[in-house]
Amino acid sequence: MNKDIEKVLTKLRINAPRYSRAERYYNGDHDLSFATEKFQSTFGTLFREFALNLCPIVCEAVRDKLRLTGFSLEADKSNDEDLTQSREQNSEGVTHLARRIWRRNRMGTRSGELHKEALRNGDAYAIVWPDAAGNAVIFPNRARNIAVIYDDEEPGRIALAAKCWPVDKYLRLNLFYPDRIEKYISSDETSGSMPDASGFAPLRAKGEAGVVPNPYGVVPVFHFANNADLGSSGRSELEPAFAIQDGLNKSVLDMLVAMEFAAFRQRWVAGIEVARDDDGNVTTPFAAGVDHLWIAENAEARFGDFAGSDLVQFLKVKDSFRLDIASVTGTPLHYFMQNTTGLPSGESLKKAETRFLAKVRDRQESFGQVWADIMSFALAAEGRGPDVTLLTSWEDPAPLAEREFLENILLKKKIGLPVEQALIEAGYGAEDVKEMVR
Repeated sequence: MNKDIEKVLTKLRINAPRYSRAERYYNGDHDLSFATEKFQSTFGTLFREFALNLCPIVCEAVRDKLRLTGFSLEADKSNDEDLTQSREQNSEGVTHLARRIWRRNRMGTRSGELHKEALRNGDAYAIVWPDAAGNAVIFPNRARNIAVIYDDEEPGRIALAAKCWPVDKYLRLNLFYPDRIEKYISSDETSGSMPDASGFAPLRAKGEAGVVPNPYGVVPVFHFANNADLGSSGRSELEPAFAIQDGLNKSVLDMLVAMEFAAFRQRWVAGIEVARDDDGNVTTPFAAGVDHLWIAENAEARFGDFAGSDLVQFLKVKDSFRLDIASVTGTPLHYFMQNTTGLPSGESLKKAETRFLAKVRDRQESFGQVWADIMSFALAAEGRGPDVTLLTSWEDPAPLAEREFLENILLKKKIGLPVEQALIEAGYGAEDVKEMVR
């Protein structure tokens, strides 16, 4: 039995329920087994899949701030002027090629898909490999199809990775090593269940090699681990919100029951003779409704009603769950609740988003390292060499307003910033600045 196959299959089995739950909650398929019998008997299946789903907001709030703007070469700290000048000249060519690879693989859109997968499931993966023409191709992959094993002696380095996916009625399995890629296929047809390691045999398909050399020295599988511990799987942004989302759904379902049974003012009557049916059971003498008038012949009869349930309390409970989700996930409360009292000031929004922006910058740092590794590998696959070290650039998640930005430049000018530098920081090009300061 191949021990490496058994390792990755075990990890795939362990991760599958975790990914499935995160995807269900993101899509609004929540657990509603706590619904009361009265709710089930009243509404049947009408609201069986009802959910006030706030889970997408938790992920999308972070994803919207993760906008990658490009790559640059890591700064050279060498004192050799000739070497520094050569590196600067090479930098333009390398970054231009990186932009070409990025655009060719349509990563402007697909990078957002990878970020969404990582934020929702905790993990996302990309595989990079050259095509027949030698062009680097970036393959985004679903978390459920990939497993990685980290090197115990070198934390953060992937020693083994695997991809398992269905092809017709069989399962394909690729093992990725730093020096080779091994390909396997299930020996028998599968019905959706994953066989053990003995159920896979080396691939012997016509026109496809069972073992492919990997000349790059690193595993070509790259792991986006969201909020992960060192060398471990990531955590879904939704994980702290699962139980609170269930409580929110419960409060809404209870409010629906109250609206059906308790919000309507129940009437009562006293001082009349009680009517009974043939079996001796008490029968209701009146039918409630806006088109019915209650009349009694007995002059002593009295009518009244009970107060309806106060649904405001249900709304308060519902809003408290919104506050709890915002608190445990670090998402600003105004993402969940519409402000009906007026728009908050820019300064108050900054204070409210301090923790959230810290989380976004943390994700930019961790995801940015993976993107830099991906593009460095892609450049190596296209012959630029393995010694290229890139840095990932992101759009500022909390940009200054234009007025505030210009006011800051004016303040810098007052304390001695040259006019030329002030204009450059204002967004004008170097050639335009030369013309403006003549």
